[in-house]
Amino acid sequence: MSSTNSKISTLIILFFLAVSLQAQRTVDASEIVEALKSGQDVSYENVIIEGVVDLTPYAEKINDLPKKRFWNGGDNNIEHTIDGNISFVDVTFKDGFYAYFHDDDFDYTDSNSKFTFIAHFDGNVKFQNCKFMGHAWFKYSDFDRNTDFSGTDFNDGANFKYAEFNQAADFNNTNYDMEGNFKYAEFSTNVSFAKSVFNDDANFKYTKFHEGTSFKNTEFRDDLNLKYTEVDGEFITENMIVDGEMNTKYTKHNGSDFHNYKRKNKRKNKRN
Repeated sequence: MSSTNSKISTLIILFFLAVSLQAQRTVDASEIVEALKSGQDVSYENVIIEGVVDLTPYAEKINDLPKKRFWNGGDNNIEHTIDGNISFVDVTFKDGFYAYFHDDDFDYTDSNSKFTFIAHFDGNVKFQNCKFMGHAWFKYSDFDRNTDFSGTDFNDGANFKYAEFNQAADFNNTNYDMEGNFKYAEFSTNVSFAKSVFNDDANFKYTKFHEGTSFKNTEFRDDLNLKYTEVDGEFITENMIVDGEMNTKYTKHNGSDFHNYKRKNKRKNKRN
């Protein structure tokens, strides 16, 4: 009996050791970049990604471009589209994740070409319960299918400036140690930022929410910029906390001044 118990204990220890080793598996960023740029779907769970994940067309295009771009009135954007579906769950990205960067005295490159490199996404995109330890740059990116960043931590800034979300998007329970930048971003369907924490400035200036948004139980521990923000549909701000300055100048909700919406909600809450 004692021998049997001992064997069972050993098997249990080996099982949990195997699970632990699997959870800590490290994947080189180049494996992901190669797969996605060749049009494949990628799916990873409980892994650590080491190295910069550069999904821009920089590596493929830089040698065909002038060494330095001179202004001629044209567009300096070099763009391409990632076709495959992306799924990362409980994944830690130790270094930068670039779907955008401007090649101008940027440490990641030594070319200083002055061109801007951008990746768009045609498939479903999931970064659920992930951790971005480095930059997470999605400026100008178009997300054409469902997009899920729920439960994700951005430790070194999140840049979604000018990003367009053309299907369902979810930023519920996200955490931002540095600025969360959604300036000029556009959401085609309802999107939730509920229960999120912004430890630095949150920038939603000129952002457009076409079918509403939720900031329910969201904490803004620094400034919140909603200047020129437009919300069509429901705008949930229940239990929202703003520790810094909140700029709502020219903010519109269903075409009306946001201050009117806040006053209306305040009266409604008093009646309840």
